[in-house]
Amino acid sequence: MAVKLHSRAYDHAKELVSKGQVVIDERDAWSEHRPSAQQENEFIHQHGLEEYGKWYLGIDDEEPAHVKQRYKFPYGDFVKVHRCGVLSAESRAGQYKHLDIELAAAHLHGMIDALRK
Repeated sequence: MAVKLHSRAYDHAKELVSKGQVVIDERDAWSEHRPSAQQENEFIHQHGLEEYGKWYLGIDDEEPAHVKQRYKFPYGDFVKVHRCGVLSAESRAGQYKHLDIELAAAHLHGMIDALRK
């Protein structure tokens, strides 16, 4: 699997955080805050797969361009960046040795935590 940082999604996330489009929640909230498969499908139907991909820090270039599975490491709910999603992406990327994604998520984590002060 050739998963790498999806720079367009990373730029999108940084822009949202800089505009304050963030939910500052706790680490364990992602399972409750993450969009459901139905919400994902509705978003794709309304906005397309390219817009959907902007909500995922990782992209797997071995997956076909027209499938959801191409995108990895979600960080938000299609409206706002969630701190818990960023923390989850950071942790999982580190676990699977995707250093570029881990570092991007860590940077987002720092940006979000700076908003808490």
